Amino acid sequence: MMGVSMLFIVLFVTTLFVAYANGANDNFKGVATLYGSGTIDYRTAIALATLATFAGSVCALLVAQGLVESFSGKGLVPQDTAGSVNFLIAVGLGAALTVLLATRLGIPISTTHSLVGGLLGAGLMAVGAEVNFSRLGGAFLLPLLVSPFIALILAALLYRLFSHLRRRWNITKETCFCVGERREFVPVSALPAEAMTDVSMSDMALTVADNRECQQLYTDRVWGFQLQKILNLGHIFSGATVSFARGLNDTPKIAGLLVAAQALDVRWGMVAIAMAMAVGGLLHARRVAETISHKITEIQHGQGFSANLVTSFLVIFASKWGVPVSTTHVSVGSIIGIGTVTGRRNNTMIGGILMSWLVTLPMAMVLSALGYNAVSLLF
Repeated sequence: MMGVSMLFIVLFVTTLFVAYANGANDNFKGVATLYGSGTIDYRTAIALATLATFAGSVCALLVAQGLVESFSGKGLVPQDTAGSVNFLIAVGLGAALTVLLATRLGIPISTTHSLVGGLLGAGLMAVGAEVNFSRLGGAFLLPLLVSPFIALILAALLYRLFSHLRRRWNITKETCFCVGERREFVPVSALPAEAMTDVSMSDMALTVADNRECQQLYTDRVWGFQLQKILNLGHIFSGATVSFARGLNDTPKIAGLLVAAQALDVRWGMVAIAMAMAVGGLLHARRVAETISHKITEIQHGQGFSANLVTSFLVIFASKWGVPVSTTHVSVGSIIGIGTVTGRRNNTMIGGILMSWLVTLPMAMVLSALGYNAVSLLF
């Protein structure tokens, strides 16, 4: 038999396991458009994502208490079951294993979706028909299903608006290529006619790259400042905002596992979760980063900025009102919206991601049900 104190330790470790898996699969999603558009490199992007996510996790203590309650299981299963340690351990195991498997395959899935599956699977094993399916549909599944479509529509509309304003204001966008020892992007029209005759081949270096290295840059100035630099700063800020919103939205969901069992003060729990998320992102984010940054659609600077604005708005709004949306669903939905407008979306990859989203919930259900049986045998 396993003592009660040992079970609390197992629950704490399981919660950190969920946070670690969350960081590995989710941390990079806020800065994916920055990496995909070539605004910053991978190392800078993951460092920015880690810092901004940690800040969001800390701020969740103040503004996201509603999500803690939602993901503690209260209202979904009876009160005594929601506070049961073995029930919560099973929920965490099911969610974490599902997210880690997807991360290994480089597939961006939702930790929120996995937690919902874990709650349902463990709940069915614990109380059977007493699971409140009406709350499951209205409070959990509906926001998860609707949010990516809202993000897709808003991102498409916002990017069309920005494109219309650019054309109306005659803002110049040019394709650039790299010359010299430094990878400095030079607009084609900015090269004087004599450039190719006055410079010998020994003085020039040619960079050969794939299509995603081909950049479209804005060459005009606004109030004396280069428009491209303003856009880059705005894009970086928007990426940090998405990562901040992700920490704000996801941390309290995971903390709900600890709060329900009264295993640890919520403040210390969120700090520990934030640290585990950071480690998971730093060590294992690369595969998912490549998928979401480069394999869904080609992303240019303005497109990435548009997608990030929509994602950060929707996730922060949902966090404030305790609505359990998925940052993954919203972020990927925004990027698909951009790809729909440009006509460059990868439908094969998008189909694979959507299929993984459909599999996420039942897989987490099965794993959490198995986990509940295993933990019950030990306790």
